[in-house]
Amino acid sequence: MALPAEVRIEQVAREDLVMFVNACFSCTGQREFYGDARGQSVSIEFLHQYILGNYRRLYRRTLAAGINHFNQAQIILNLLAAGSPVDPAGRAEEGALIAAALRRLPTQRAFRVLESLRSRHVNNRRSRAIVREYLAGRSNLSFDAVKYRSKLRAAVVHGHVKLEGELGPFLFKGWKKRVFTQPLFESFRRAHFAQEALYELPYTVAEGLAQKHGVPRDVFLRHIEPRLTQAERLRLQESAAREGGVEPAVDLSRAPLTKLALYVLSLKAEARASRREELHTALEGSAARVLARAKPALGKVAAVLDRSYSTSGSLQKRRRPLAVALATHYLLASAAREYRAFWTGEPVEDPLTVSARGQTDLATPLLDALEWGAELVVIVSDGYDNDPPGAVAELTRVFRERLDRDRRTALVHVNPVFDAEEYAPRSFGGAVATVGVRDAEDVPTVLGFARFAEGTASLAELERYLSGRVDSWLKPQVHEGADEVEA
Repeated sequence: MALPAEVRIEQVAREDLVMFVNACFSCTGQREFYGDARGQSVSIEFLHQYILGNYRRLYRRTLAAGINHFNQAQIILNLLAAGSPVDPAGRAEEGALIAAALRRLPTQRAFRVLESLRSRHVNNRRSRAIVREYLAGRSNLSFDAVKYRSKLRAAVVHGHVKLEGELGPFLFKGWKKRVFTQPLFESFRRAHFAQEALYELPYTVAEGLAQKHGVPRDVFLRHIEPRLTQAERLRLQESAAREGGVEPAVDLSRAPLTKLALYVLSLKAEARASRREELHTALEGSAARVLARAKPALGKVAAVLDRSYSTSGSLQKRRRPLAVALATHYLLASAAREYRAFWTGEPVEDPLTVSARGQTDLATPLLDALEWGAELVVIVSDGYDNDPPGAVAELTRVFRERLDRDRRTALVHVNPVFDAEEYAPRSFGGAVATVGVRDAEDVPTVLGFARFAEGTASLAELERYLSGRVDSWLKPQVHEGADEVEA
């Protein structure tokens, strides 16, 4: 029997929006293990244009859903390019969401958005107002002028922004031929002629000038270390562990969870073993900080964690799927009343020793998790179940139809990989709700979103969910974009 037209229209709208939100959690337009960057970019751009054209109100509200920075930036650009909504209420909400999202973006990403407005020839009154508001809200525009000089200059020109003091001469005039009273501007000028001035500049600016002066890498890192941010220290630690070289001191207790997991996985087995307590404590502490912001009420939880070879990721996203699995393990262990982890492949005695290897046999650990009697089973995998193919889909179908018709056990598939051909993270069939993530920090949010992916919630419930996220997101707050961007 065919569904009534209005019911089918609502069902299609809900499916479209769930697919889009899932894609915005997981897709970054970068190469994955099974897909190239071109396919990722084409698929996600099509989704953005389709949802913007058909569901503009919900499209803008997706900004508040917890999606990743890449897709927040795309939504901001697309909304500004599309012009303002006709109705005053919609126009006010959209402007507030764009401004709030831009403030929350990492600084590099935000300036890249402003620079992209020029390259896309978007220069309407609203976009100029957004540029002026963002720049007016920056706490240290002189620092931005040094670190993001070309991007800030492009934003100022395109947004018709008036500058005060020495900002204008520094950005546009012959800054090499004059002396500045602003200390950072003067240090930047002198660093082009004197090596000692390098170490008064931000690391990313000084790095290029150090190469120009021919300063040895180890000498440069030793002298610039006091000016390194925590994120820069962690990134340099990871590259040093992978390639050898100088390892700057880093406070692991302040590192974000997924970035910390990536660092741990970059270490050799001997280093992980010798530093086990330090690394384990840091991961537990980072997970606790995530849960302090939003801790889901979880009972008996089992995690089925994929560590097959495909979780090694790509050159652009090296070991990220495996890092998300390791970080999710620590997150769920802290959040659940009772918890067990079931890894693919051989039994894992210590999660800190995991590496990406072998085929993807998820059915075996999933059977163990179901036999254990978990109330919630979280599968963390890229969705390529190939040993044997399709085993998880058949297993979960039979489990739902024969053993768990009342759905006493919740099944959620957390997927950190976007499938360009499917326009969504790859799923295990209709018996398991699939939600996309980029970082393990997204897991508390996507667990709440899983009921929409499962198909048990209506379009009206999804609209109320997004509306509630908007109300919470737009509460007054003080926020300055971080000086780091997603890798």
